[in-house]
Amino acid sequence: MKRKILSMALMSTALVASSAYAQDATLTIESWRNDDLSLWQDKIIPAFEAEHPGIKVVFSPSAPAEYNAVLNSKLEAGSAGDLITCRPFDASLALYEGGHLTDLSDLDAMGNFSDVAKSAWQTDDGSASFCVPMASVIHGFIYNKDAFNELGIEVPTTEAEFFAALDKIKEDGTYIPMAMGTNDQWEAATMGYNNIGPNYWKGEEGRQALIKGEQKLTDPQWVAPYATLAKWADYLGDGYEAQTYPDSQNLFTLGRAAIYPAGSWEIAGFNTQADFEMGAFKPPVQNAGDTCYISDHTDIGIGLNAASENQEAARTFLAWVASPEFASIFGNAVPGFFPLSNTPVELEDPLAKEIVGWRDECESTIRSTYQILSRGTPNLENETWGASVAAIKGAETPEALGQQLQDGLASWYAPHQ
Repeated sequence: MKRKILSMALMSTALVASSAYAQDATLTIESWRNDDLSLWQDKIIPAFEAEHPGIKVVFSPSAPAEYNAVLNSKLEAGSAGDLITCRPFDASLALYEGGHLTDLSDLDAMGNFSDVAKSAWQTDDGSASFCVPMASVIHGFIYNKDAFNELGIEVPTTEAEFFAALDKIKEDGTYIPMAMGTNDQWEAATMGYNNIGPNYWKGEEGRQALIKGEQKLTDPQWVAPYATLAKWADYLGDGYEAQTYPDSQNLFTLGRAAIYPAGSWEIAGFNTQADFEMGAFKPPVQNAGDTCYISDHTDIGIGLNAASENQEAARTFLAWVASPEFASIFGNAVPGFFPLSNTPVELEDPLAKEIVGWRDECESTIRSTYQILSRGTPNLENETWGASVAAIKGAETPEALGQQLQDGLASWYAPHQ
């Protein structure tokens, strides 16, 4: 009996020790969102740690432009954090295929997301999901309501109304009609071509057809957005060619420009910098009554470093990230980053609510170049940057740009050969 009691006591002690060890972990998160540091430290991490006192979390971001290179170096050296913030599609797929991210398909909480939400962090055949979806961003136009009221401008819904509004703003002369530069290139493609383009190629219908080789970049629906961008030059203000992304942000928030071609990620920053009321409008359709399409781009997820020594604790954290609680915290703490979970989140920010409401009015798609089509050389995403800038500057005809992009894609992508 004494031996049995002693044995049970030893087993009990071992279980307690084992439990304490399993729960006593510090998780480090790699991310490019260095502007989110205070959010994670002040809101997200305390909420998680309050429910999981045995697990500590450290948010350790890198500069956005350096993130991919820094992360890859850390992964190769074995010094990367336990949790990896994931960019959508090919960049993260490469990490998974390289053995750096764990398949999370067996995580029950993945059932909280739609197939569309998960598609940005899955293998092409959908057999493995390697990041928990966190949020998407939506493209459109943010405008200065004071400027519109002063000039008697109604929110445009068609392209004709859009250019009529730009003409009126330009004629008045008080405001630069639209704040966007071409110096950094990516804005012209992201807030230009892939903002207005889905209304031409009909969102997912066109994007999927391009991937399958059923449509080409020389087709009218892919060329026409460049012709529309070419019209933008007259409304971007003097010196737009040398204008950087921060320059454009400042022009708008200082009240010097009336319209800002935007992604919803701007909302939080604009809220703190602009002292005027803002509104937003969808990419205008070509004709009244046309179906509208929006770029509702799956933007950010989070995965598990396959080399992490804290697998169980990390999976606990990822399950929590997939919960409605996290979605509510994140969606309201970073307005403009819209949670991807199936559970609706009540957003508090009026501009964020206005933009996310477009999902009920329009068909959603993602940026045309992000899935599959930018895996080769030349990289279609980067080529689209240059083409969009060339279109705005009038350096090439829209048809020539379409042909250049098509030739580049066909040089390496089998469905277009």
